[in-house]
Amino acid sequence: MLAAGGSRRLGRPKQLLCRDGETLVHRAVRLAAATHPQRLLLVTGADALRIAEAGAGFDAESTVNLDWSQGLSSSLKSAASALADFEGKVLVLACDQPALESHHLQALLDGASQSASGCAATAHGEAAGIPALVTMALLTEASARLDGDRGLGAQLTALGGAVWRMDAPELRLDIDCEDDVAAAVASGLLDR
Repeated sequence: MLAAGGSRRLGRPKQLLCRDGETLVHRAVRLAAATHPQRLLLVTGADALRIAEAGAGFDAESTVNLDWSQGLSSSLKSAASALADFEGKVLVLACDQPALESHHLQALLDGASQSASGCAATAHGEAAGIPALVTMALLTEASARLDGDRGLGAQLTALGGAVWRMDAPELRLDIDCEDDVAAAVASGLLDR
């Protein structure tokens, strides 16, 4: 669960926005916990204490990405480092997709079991992205090469048909700026 960003474009922590009275970070951790993972990891960074407290209530490990200002890649590197001894698959998600539901995560888990690579991703147009289920080997390899605000999309997209893709256009709305907040509120995905 990636929740380290500084929400610079929004100007306030998007992790603490609420849907049905629940912060987005708490909601995302809850949805991830409902998949019964072997390990549950919350990566915080900017405003780490408040975000960790908002995501509490589950049996989750927490790690602080001290390089959070370097972008998404630094959170993936923090996750890969914290999970270095883990041999399972990794469900990667962020808390800024307010339309995320448990059925999305279950579809990714089911889809990965059918894919040649063992990976599943969300289709974002022609690209593949998060939420996604990846092998630990892919996460480790990708995190060694990533920089800035790039995520796993290029690696997942490069695998082509070997990655099962979930078509969920509602997940294209992620919260980056006030216009995104307004769209999510209008759609009933965020509280006013």
